[in-house]
Formats: sequence, C-alpha cells, structure tokens
Amino acid sequence: MSRRRRPLVPNARSGLDALKAQVAQVADPNQAKFEVAQELHVPLQHGYNGQLSSHDAGRIGGRLGGGMVKEMVKMGRQAMQNKHLH
Repeated sequence: MSRRRRPLVPNARSGLDALKAQVAQVADPNQAKFEVAQELHVPLQHGYNGQLSSHDAGRIGGRLGGGMVKEMVKMGRQAMQNKHLH
C-alpha cells in the first residue's frame, strides 16, 4: 500500500509537481511515473498494480525522487552562488 505524504508546506505541492514533471521530462506531473516506468521497462499500468514487485516500484520512485533531490540541490547551490555575488 502506498503512503500519501503531504508536504510540510501545503502550498509547495504545485512546485513539487512541476519539479517532478521537469525531472521526468513530461508536461503533466501525473504522467511522470509512467514515463519513468517505460524508460525502465517496468510494466506500470493505470489503476491497480498489485502484480508489480517492490523492487520495480522502488526503481520508479527512486529514479523520480533521486532526480528531484539532485535538482533541488542544484537549485540550492545556484541560489547560494547568486547570494554571494550580490
């Protein structure tokens, strides 16, 4: 069963969704996991995915989450550099 986590800052949801779409290189954040699954050759379907192994589900989430963290670190570094330049 998946856990629905809410962001600590409720207004951050739209920004996180935009980042997820950017990382997966799709326009719709709801399509991000399907795009990643296709790249990894994981048979993810809309609706119930009880046949999906934990390993494959983790590969999808790991690719998305890891990409989002990398991008946020990059954005943070850039913000720090810009702050030191001004």
